[in-house]
Amino acid sequence: MGEFDALTKYIPLIEDDEMGVWIIDEKNNGTPEHPIQMPFVHYSRTVHEFIVDVYDFIDQRKDLRLDQYRDIFEENNVGMGSRNIIDTDVSLMKGQFVAALIVASIRADRISEGTLLRLFKDGYITKWLKRLKEIDHS
Repeated sequence: MGEFDALTKYIPLIEDDEMGVWIIDEKNNGTPEHPIQMPFVHYSRTVHEFIVDVYDFIDQRKDLRLDQYRDIFEENNVGMGSRNIIDTDVSLMKGQFVAALIVASIRADRISEGTLLRLFKDGYITKWLKRLKEIDHS
């Protein structure tokens, strides 16, 4: 059993999932009687389960300090900006850092809704999970 199996089990599930869709209110006109609902992402069941499993993984693997992902980024000389995150070459990174990328992505979605969806759809989450699987099998 690999160290990151709780996360890497999602690789085949992600590849066959829509991940989520933006919900945009096109019915209401913005009047007080019909206020427009702010757009939001409706994530798939797979994404919801993935997020729960990531938080469980953080709790179970306190030794990785994933709740301190900002410190892990700093220790690896990677800034917290979105460009830094997606441009980071994870091929030589250790599992702690790669897992911290995933945690940071989930947290970023709370600040900027849709961030996680973009990272799923653009293949970054899958790439990071595949790196974790590679680490488990090396």
